[in-house]
Amino acid sequence: MTESYRRVAYYPGCALEGTGHAYDRSTRAVGKALGLELVELDNWNCCGAMEVKNVDPKLQTYLSARNLAIAEKMGFSTVMAPCNGCYHNLKKAEYDLANDPGSTAVNERLSAKAGHAAYRSGKVATIHALDWIKQTIGEEGLKVRVKNSLAGLRIANYYGCMYTRPRHIFPEKDKGTGSESTAKPHFMDDLLAAAGAECVEYPLKTACCGGAHTLSDSDTSTKLVLNLLTTAEACGAEVIATECPTCHTGLEMHQVRAEKVLGKKTSVKILYFTQLLGMALGLSRRRVGVQENLSDASALLTARRLG
Repeated sequence: MTESYRRVAYYPGCALEGTGHAYDRSTRAVGKALGLELVELDNWNCCGAMEVKNVDPKLQTYLSARNLAIAEKMGFSTVMAPCNGCYHNLKKAEYDLANDPGSTAVNERLSAKAGHAAYRSGKVATIHALDWIKQTIGEEGLKVRVKNSLAGLRIANYYGCMYTRPRHIFPEKDKGTGSESTAKPHFMDDLLAAAGAECVEYPLKTACCGGAHTLSDSDTSTKLVLNLLTTAEACGAEVIATECPTCHTGLEMHQVRAEKVLGKKTSVKILYFTQLLGMALGLSRRRVGVQENLSDASALLTARRLG
């Protein structure tokens, strides 16, 4: 287990202060319940997300690098980003600064203009919320802490596409036993199974939800999400567990839109993996923000005596 992950810099990112607030709430609550400490980055900024990256990728690298510089200044060697987009962008910035002189030059120029030290690659490691819990508490640690087992709950674990792609910016993955896989990720499966859940075999766990296109081409996003939903149901899942606020919001919104626009109704519920873990640890539904979800899982959770 990685003891250094027990106290990490926390980068919530923009989505967790907006539509993904339930993810922020449940992540903080689970961390506290597990005895892990999150220290939010001072004066953090947007990682550049999709909009800035599409206009000027080197500017996006700087925006992500600034957050890493803040973590370094605060004395941290690890920053935890629960959002797939933020996690991806911080990892990509680290790679770009180590391999692209152009990105390094832009980062140094903009850092000087902004009045702070330029971040140098290799100083801070970025991890995901899944790494954070898996590498500190692990499956065995979770099992002994479970107060309200997820037994009987059938879950399809959905990781989304940015958690594993492109492979070259995730050098710690695909290292054999104990490491995460880019072809078939399993950390969320491992953790929820340890909490008692039945994780179904879900072939679309890294398929795209169309989140980047939801405003420009809603129909395509709706069809992509409908494919995810119907496949999860075909696999026997009652719940799709998520670990990305963009994916989560997209699944919820387009589930509603699929019924209204395409006449396709699905009943599978959408919950953050941290909400599920929190309830397994004995936290109430309200404590982990289930009431903030658009997907109403109350009847299912009541039937399973959760939260």
